[in-house]
Amino acid sequence: MKLDSLRLITLLIALVFFFPGRIESAPYYEGKRITIIVGFGTGGGYDRVARLLAKYLPKYVPGKPVFIIQNMPGASSIIAANTLFNLTKPDGLTIGTFDRGIPFAQLMKSEGVRFDITKYGWIGSASVETSVLALRTDLPFKTANDLLKSKSQIILGQSGPADFTAQFAMLLKEFLGLNFKFISYPSGADIHLAIERKELDGRAGSYSALKPLILRGIVQPLIRGRFSEPGIENLSMDQDLTSDRKGKTLMAMHSAPERVGRPYVAPPGTPDHILSILRDAFAKVAKDPELKEDSKKLMMPIDYVPADECLKTLNYVLSQPEDIVKDFSKYVKILKSNIAIIRSDDLET
Repeated sequence: MKLDSLRLITLLIALVFFFPGRIESAPYYEGKRITIIVGFGTGGGYDRVARLLAKYLPKYVPGKPVFIIQNMPGASSIIAANTLFNLTKPDGLTIGTFDRGIPFAQLMKSEGVRFDITKYGWIGSASVETSVLALRTDLPFKTANDLLKSKSQIILGQSGPADFTAQFAMLLKEFLGLNFKFISYPSGADIHLAIERKELDGRAGSYSALKPLILRGIVQPLIRGRFSEPGIENLSMDQDLTSDRKGKTLMAMHSAPERVGRPYVAPPGTPDHILSILRDAFAKVAKDPELKEDSKKLMMPIDYVPADECLKTLNYVLSQPEDIVKDFSKYVKILKSNIAIIRSDDLET
């Protein structure tokens, strides 16, 4: 062997042992951009959480890619879910978030569903969200009992039959005998403005999305779903207000996706090593002190729920017996017939 060749081999061995980082390939995400598709318009809860995460996630993804937001409203985020499932490359460069009630659209085989919720590359959820019914504080309702005694018509703002929190309110209407009328608006911001103008009596929505109105004294939460959060522990829970066994079952099933309050997924077929990078980044960013401070200002708590826990919840929803599915479908159809004005169905909750 020639002396030059021997020197070259010796040099390469030295580089491997003493400078390993210098010869490793660049991180997969270095110099790249990750798009987060948000299944709603700007300004609502899903959009605000996505923009907060996009600000801090680059710190925790090797290669520090840039994160950008692409809003894709339509059909209570079914359009975004279909796009992620069928039209997006599984290369880890596009992820998405959609309505936590999407599993029910699949469960009921709703028109337009072109996805299988369990086959996405699940990253996890960015928070647990509790559904609440909140009414204007100038109305004569201070407790759930006040509401149950009233026969007055109550006008709620919602987005349409596929909206998770509209379904929450519909189950209250059906099993508590509440006199609700539903009007659809294009966004959560529009609904809040209508409440402030006293065009609406209130709405059902996630507690975090309603918190700005609650803190300003414009609305007061009266009833909550199964999961609780600090500040609403003492609210009446929907299941406790009905003696109807079917109602209790449907309410329990409907509350399950609240554990997956802000879901994040990648397209089906995304490689495991890329999903591992993204899951690790989401788990770490949820603990970032600066993000925590920003989330307090936005009143949008961030709390990572791992992918396996999300899938466990989804499998519970999708494994419901046929008679429960039929009953739930019936009430969603009733909700559709109860919507008085449809302006858009792109509400963020």
